[in-house]
Amino acid sequence: MDERKERILQAIVTDYIESAEPVGSRTLARKHDLGVSPATIRNEMADLEMLGYLEQLHTSSGRIPSSKGYRFYVDELLPPPPLGEREKALIDQWYKSRVKEIDEVFKETARIISKVTNNISIVLAPQMNKATFRCLQFLPLDENRVIAVLMTDAGFVENRIVSLPDGATFDDFKRMAGVINDTLAGVTLDAIHPSELKRIRAEIGDEDIYQAALEIINRSLDTEKKERLYLGGTSEMLSQPEFHDVEKVKNLLLMLEEEELVKDILHAHLGDGLTVSIGQENDYKGIKDLSLITATYKLGGELLGTIAVMGPTRMEYAKAMTLLDYMNGHIAEVINKFRW
Repeated sequence: MDERKERILQAIVTDYIESAEPVGSRTLARKHDLGVSPATIRNEMADLEMLGYLEQLHTSSGRIPSSKGYRFYVDELLPPPPLGEREKALIDQWYKSRVKEIDEVFKETARIISKVTNNISIVLAPQMNKATFRCLQFLPLDENRVIAVLMTDAGFVENRIVSLPDGATFDDFKRMAGVINDTLAGVTLDAIHPSELKRIRAEIGDEDIYQAALEIINRSLDTEKKERLYLGGTSEMLSQPEFHDVEKVKNLLLMLEEEELVKDILHAHLGDGLTVSIGQENDYKGIKDLSLITATYKLGGELLGTIAVMGPTRMEYAKAMTLLDYMNGHIAEVINKFRW
């Protein structure tokens, strides 16, 4: 593609993102200093349409970008600007004022992304069993029960109420915690080896207390195998012109209700860094009219989850990509503040 076509395509994408209205040659000539007449612009637009970068909804209307046009725009014409210091400060303040527990990190991340982009935000939080064991502590509840607190390197805290076996004391459980912490520190929860459990069993000595310990570990794994999905911004996105079509809105909302489907869509991008999937590029037919921008986030070098923006193909790609790139690194910083 020559430079003039690139400039015209960039102008069309920019105007369409802003207005949601098909763009005509006269409008381009008036708004942009392209250095050519409306007739020349019209010919170039016809060429861009023939090449698959533009579409014309009606013969009398202007053009809109196609999925191929948006792809060229994102890959070749769009250097995402860095997030400004003011925006960073606002995000930091948002977290400080609203986040008091680890679970709220992901809820507020979804909220921030949707508010800034006016699109649907999706956050896929880590699986507990992919986190690394940090420590187990017990707190006395009453004469017959204790609270088990299991903590991981990602800052997750899982609480369980455990009944004391007959003849066991709180001191027995404190000793059990010491044995477990010495044995499992630094071990990924889903990679606990039978030999480690065997060692714990031998050092604890009491079979009833060992079984109580095993139950704590197993229950933490069983209840946290599912990744947590957080959505935000549905109402913001539905206010956009593309979603004035009731049938389109209904289909989108039905898709978002299928949690496992949404997770599958994100899993397809897991580990790819920052990715942009536009319109017809999406494998799932329910989002062929949408674009999906995803970023994977890590903690201590380990892949944990995904954050994403889903919106019409007419979304502000630069803003969304810049924000996700920043949030991608920022989540780990916020989570680290909750580590015990």
